[in-house]
Amino acid sequence: MYSKNPLFDLRGELSKKTDITLQIAGVVIVFLVWWGLSIVVSQQNITQIDTHELKQGNITIDDYKYYSNDSLLVAQFDELMAMDDVQLQQFGLKRITVSNLPSPKQVLWSIPKMYLNDNLITNVFISIKLNVLGYIFAIIISILVGFTLGLIPLFRGLFNRIVDAGRFIPLTAVTGIFILWMGIDSEMKVSFLAFGILVYLIPVVVQRIDEVQSVYLHTVFTLGANAWQTVKTVYLPYVLSKLIDDIRVLTAISWTYITIVEMLNKSGGIGELIWEAKRQSAMDKAFGVLLIIVLIGVLQDRLFVSLDKVFFPYKHTQTSEK
Repeated sequence: MYSKNPLFDLRGELSKKTDITLQIAGVVIVFLVWWGLSIVVSQQNITQIDTHELKQGNITIDDYKYYSNDSLLVAQFDELMAMDDVQLQQFGLKRITVSNLPSPKQVLWSIPKMYLNDNLITNVFISIKLNVLGYIFAIIISILVGFTLGLIPLFRGLFNRIVDAGRFIPLTAVTGIFILWMGIDSEMKVSFLAFGILVYLIPVVVQRIDEVQSVYLHTVFTLGANAWQTVKTVYLPYVLSKLIDDIRVLTAISWTYITIVEMLNKSGGIGELIWEAKRQSAMDKAFGVLLIIVLIGVLQDRLFVSLDKVFFPYKHTQTSEK
């Protein structure tokens, strides 16, 4: 029994206009909730400025420490909070409002600041380059190894279980091994990213090979196709058409590994921006970087959809006819 309202039908289809309207409304709701939470969790603190240390160049403005929980200050915290800014200045203090959750406005404003002060564009392209190179190597290796395991019983019997168990390796724990082997330069980062992707992608390739329907195999056998012709006309088109969807899912995982390896040394990238934001306690910058990663991920996803339509148009024929 279906409801009269299409918005609540089980797996009901929405019109394009309704779908776009709901997407915009969802974004607005998320931003309103975010803005409200940033106000709720914000609080006023007293920060102490050591002018002597500043003059000596030992600390920067980003290194200011909050003293609201200091044992010497808590006793008179209420009294200090009641003072105005002029009175606080007499004690070398000032009042600021801080929040562990910056508002959407603060996060959006942090992006042009990073563009001007933190080489945002250069760092983003460094991360994208690592991502692309890691994916190219991972895809090539995964297809070669996956087809070998999936099609040849000897190799499947020898190594399939071992490769499948590789998914359970905690990748963050093997970072040190890659550093010992390859140092901390870009080659290590690309290798680590490729490894982090292929341990998931190889079992997927084997699974997609197993999903090939017997009717297709019987057809090419009837036509007299040899082993290579069967691989070329049946297995490769089927597996690759499915694999591009799996790669789209794994792109999100790769950004996690990028931020890990880029924190190892200061050679640029989004991971370094996150590390610097953490060091400076600049939560707006940290959230700004996360927002940029999400936007890049959305663009990557759209790119894969476009490539899917170009290389495998038959997958979308039925959808477009509807």
